Amino acid sequence: MQPSGGRRVVLGITAGIAAFKAAELARLLVRDGADVQVVMTRSAGQFIGPMTLQAITGRPVRDALFDPVHEAAMGHIELARWADVILVAPATADFIARIAIGMADDLLSTLCLASGAPLLLAPAMNQAMWGHPATQANVAALVERGATLLGPDDGDQACGDTGPGRMREPAALLGDLQASLVGARFAGRRVIVTAGPTQEPLDPVRFLGNRSSGKMGFALAAALTAQGAEVVLISGPVALPTPRGVERIDVESALQMRDAVLAELPEAVLFIACAAVADYRPLEVAAHKIKKEGTSSLKLELVRNPDILAEVSARAERPFCVGFAAETDDLEAAAESKMRTKGLDMIAANQVSVSRGFGTDDNALLVIWNDGRVALANQPKTQLAVQLVDLIADRFDAQAATKNSG
Repeated sequence: MQPSGGRRVVLGITAGIAAFKAAELARLLVRDGADVQVVMTRSAGQFIGPMTLQAITGRPVRDALFDPVHEAAMGHIELARWADVILVAPATADFIARIAIGMADDLLSTLCLASGAPLLLAPAMNQAMWGHPATQANVAALVERGATLLGPDDGDQACGDTGPGRMREPAALLGDLQASLVGARFAGRRVIVTAGPTQEPLDPVRFLGNRSSGKMGFALAAALTAQGAEVVLISGPVALPTPRGVERIDVESALQMRDAVLAELPEAVLFIACAAVADYRPLEVAAHKIKKEGTSSLKLELVRNPDILAEVSARAERPFCVGFAAETDDLEAAAESKMRTKGLDMIAANQVSVSRGFGTDDNALLVIWNDGRVALANQPKTQLAVQLVDLIADRFDAQAATKNSG
């Protein structure tokens, strides 16, 4: 792993019991060659003393937004520009909530808003707090904006509970930071992700569509960007913000999505077809609004849309192709058939219903490739995307190694 030597790291510490681990994390960062500036919230001082951290880093700990010594020269802006990366460990539920809504009421939250440096968050809280919908919504919002989530881990907690919410261990966080600094597994690689539904027009005001929210595709775009990829996100009509660092192309119909994909294809090494593309479109689109007066029924003649994923996969020079299969029954059999028929490298299948899959924040996936499969448990799509990107990277690297050895 690439060392973090010479990097300027702002180590943010918030008021959680896991703050005691920050001393070891600071020590590891310094030993790895990083220049570390600790920024604490005032309440974090109830859990760990600033003198310990100052002795480790060789820098005075900063904890005040209105510090007359530093703020005479707009010190918070200077520090925001100084940072190569901001790592908040631990990141409490309260701190995550405050930066999710853009508050800047102390030095650390102000830095997170004022700096263009990558933001890494190591959550630490009670398992019930971590699982609460409010926390998950806040985390999802931050990930969509480009923040990277490091953990949390699962295990025993100081309160006596057991479950997800433990801060990752300092050595693991050092490895996570090192990976982020070098762009990790898709550094500099061009990736295309499709997301959301398509809308096939019937007349100037109506269309045929589906229930896709685009949340999974947008989460994948954010996770790939965190791994250093140059992501082109081709999206149908959705109400989602563009993840930070992602190039977004908006389309409406399947034909428009196909054109956009083919235009971006020459530079791409990975194509993830997460969009719910309509299989059919109306043969004719009415020039004026279709009226109901005088009719008791309406007949539509539909024609097949092109299969974008199959077309890309069939090319002689093509990227690594990952498809999605949203099924209501026979999940595994349907996914395997789709993978074989379209000649895909990997497929991610999910069961959809009224309460699961489309439009929800959580999902579960069965990921299949030629000689393996992994079931990813039901969890927030932001976390699911991180796990799926890791699996894709494993297969992508394995395929590249095989080609090189041949």
